[in-house]
Amino acid sequence: MAVGLAITTEKGYCNGKMTLFVVISCMVAATGGVIFGYDIGISGGVTSMEPFLKKFFPEVYTKMNEDTKISNYCKFDSQLLTSFTSSLYIAGLVASFFASSVTRVFGRKPSILLGGAAFLAGSALGGAALNVYMLIFGRILLGIGVGFANQSVPLYLSEMAPPNYRGAINIGFQLCVGIGVLSANLINFGTEKIKAGWGWRISLAMAAVPASILTLGALFLPETPNSLIQNSKDPEKAKLMLQRVRGTNDVQAELDDLIIASSISKTIKHPFKNFLQRKYRPQLVMAIAIPFFQQVTGINVISFYAPVLFRTIGLGESASLLSSFMITGVLGFAWSWGPLGWLVPSEIFPLEIRSAGQSITVAVGFLFTFMVAQTFLTMLCHLKSGIFFFFGGWVLVMSAFVYFLLPETKNMPIEKMNRVWREHWFWKRIVGEVNEDGKMEVP
Repeated sequence: MAVGLAITTEKGYCNGKMTLFVVISCMVAATGGVIFGYDIGISGGVTSMEPFLKKFFPEVYTKMNEDTKISNYCKFDSQLLTSFTSSLYIAGLVASFFASSVTRVFGRKPSILLGGAAFLAGSALGGAALNVYMLIFGRILLGIGVGFANQSVPLYLSEMAPPNYRGAINIGFQLCVGIGVLSANLINFGTEKIKAGWGWRISLAMAAVPASILTLGALFLPETPNSLIQNSKDPEKAKLMLQRVRGTNDVQAELDDLIIASSISKTIKHPFKNFLQRKYRPQLVMAIAIPFFQQVTGINVISFYAPVLFRTIGLGESASLLSSFMITGVLGFAWSWGPLGWLVPSEIFPLEIRSAGQSITVAVGFLFTFMVAQTFLTMLCHLKSGIFFFFGGWVLVMSAFVYFLLPETKNMPIEKMNRVWREHWFWKRIVGEVNEDGKMEVP
């Protein structure tokens, strides 16, 4: 059943509605953001719980409770402890490249399904961990799950959404990340109060809830029209899906664009190699720069280590977890760079390099998440409060980059996105520009 308003835009397609079918499908897929956010929030909480530290990281526990000579800034400085958090992201980095092939060859739906299943297995292993090896292996499985989900879900959302609502739909992923972080902090605050000291097991195992929703929901998700055209020999099947997604039978113009894009994509045998071509230079720069800047804002390490930071300034275990819960909204980030860090990369790649481009975005994000997560506690020990000036400096650089080099993508159909680069004051010098006759001039 179709609901909503018709979409009209000079640059986009004049037919199509925001259908209930699209809304429900995207809500289920966006659950992939919950599992990512839950992991971001849960790791910092459990690493501040004394029973958890005593069992898996006794050296940190001893420094925290018995060493009166060491600075509070340095009591959590342990490479093994940070490996618990960062191991997920190095696993996600590797998994994202495998996810690219799965997403491109088999479709967005199987990639989402694999992501949910791997995260489900990782949450079970983490909750049942008996030693640090089980704990970190569970984190690696979680990383595989997040790698697949982060690679495929933003693509799914961008391809399912009508052009005028693509931003709103894709921001649902960041909304779900926030819900995941908030839920994790709330659960940590509750489980810390379990007197027997095994509350951390509940915190880690509860990741299975959003993972189950994503895994079961993925079984019933429709495949995107883009993927059906790319992987099916029957364009009529894709047309029927497009009609259902858009809530109208008049989809021929959009279908033609998808077919053309698919034909071009099938001539590309090595997407990662072709990414180096001059015509894809803007997308390559954005695929690297946007996730890099997203991490050097410091947002994720604050989410990871907020309870540790509060313990550093002298708060107790329960008060640290409560304080972390109170700041979970990171309000400015949540309505600015947060959603755009996922939205912009997912909609700027042409179909022939889309899965490869999203993999690069996710991999770069994971790489720098791993780096800042692994080094943050050491940096905190040496720089103390100065570490926040470090992150603040990068925010200024990031703002200048976006202002001058990122073109506006609003209302532009995803299969016509190459036009924004040809009209941009800087990028048109590299990819060519459109002359008055509508023809592209290559530099």
